[in-house]
Amino acid sequence: MNLLNLLKIAVNALLLNKLRAFLTMLGIVIGVASVIAMLAIGQGSKKSIQDQVSSMGSNMIIVMPGIQQRGGVHMGSSSSKSLSVDDVEAIAMHCPSIKMVSPEVRSSGQVIYANNNAPTTIYGGNENYLGIKMLTVTSGREFASKEVQRAAKVCLIGQTVIDNIFEEGVDPIGKYIRFNSIPIKIIGVLSEKGQNTFGQDQDDLLIVPYTTVQKRILAISHIQTILASALSEAASSSALTEIENLLRQRHDISDDEEDDFEVRSQEELVKTFSSISDILTVLLGVIAGISLLVGGIGIMNIMYVSVTERTREIGLRMSIGGRSIDILLQFLTESILISIIGGVIGILSGLGASQLVSSVMKWPVAVMPQAVLASFLVCTAIGVFFGWYPARKAANLDPIDALRYE
Repeated sequence: MNLLNLLKIAVNALLLNKLRAFLTMLGIVIGVASVIAMLAIGQGSKKSIQDQVSSMGSNMIIVMPGIQQRGGVHMGSSSSKSLSVDDVEAIAMHCPSIKMVSPEVRSSGQVIYANNNAPTTIYGGNENYLGIKMLTVTSGREFASKEVQRAAKVCLIGQTVIDNIFEEGVDPIGKYIRFNSIPIKIIGVLSEKGQNTFGQDQDDLLIVPYTTVQKRILAISHIQTILASALSEAASSSALTEIENLLRQRHDISDDEEDDFEVRSQEELVKTFSSISDILTVLLGVIAGISLLVGGIGIMNIMYVSVTERTREIGLRMSIGGRSIDILLQFLTESILISIIGGVIGILSGLGASQLVSSVMKWPVAVMPQAVLASFLVCTAIGVFFGWYPARKAANLDPIDALRYE
């Protein structure tokens, strides 16, 4: 029996039981659509995280104070005073792979203008801070090194803060605001960056000279973080090593002692987040793939029913010369056809669901062609695997017993 005749017989058999065939396909449709949509969401999240981290500077290096211990109790890194401005100056002088370096100090509080106020975060850095963080000023100007030296009460303001405390259309440049009780003059407006992947508003901030935060807000002499920018992404690894060696030397840390600081590069952050995202994507794919398995079981079940219902037909075909291989291929073609049609509908549904999630829920999605191809191949394999045993049972029927079947 040629392939065309097998397809005609399979199509006619499915058309005779349209509703049953559709319900059987539904398991495959849901399974394939779920796999494609889940993998698209997982891959989209991974790409979004990578883009967000890279947008902060793919060659940025972050130096944080180490975790303090008192009496065997971890006090956390925020209480550590291991980093100083002298460390920043030493990195700038003695690390040839570093292009720019800046201290960072930060504090949370209320920003106030007239009768309006809103919670926000204030960040302090030097004149290199914007370049390292890849921030730009859309209007006004950046603060200068002289303003850093004298702890000037000037700031750069994010768009969210502007929206929260100023009336629409008001130019904030030159206006005085208060952060808690400290008056600060606005000298520049930062470009909008929106929310990052973690839902954090990147425009809800003030940036001031780090000395202003140290002396006028926190009353501290140490710094909380050191931000540096390597000459290039390729130089990040050597820059990280240079900083580690320099700080160990400056802090008098012997070979058998742990560092009182931590050095991280953006490349490491990207790898960490990517590995976490990959694990979540695999888990989502496995969970969605279970519905494919359920769909395959549905195909096996309905093919068993079909074999039972058409026992006399099988006996008749065998009695007029039909071979066992012809009967096997006939039922196997039906199961494969159910899987393929369900797979095609599932692929279209999965692509549609991915776009719906992206447009309605604003989640990042990235449909992978490999996932689409793999889903199609898997659903075809499911048709063969779960259709084989019922088809084999049909092929092994005795013609005489089949004709006598009531």
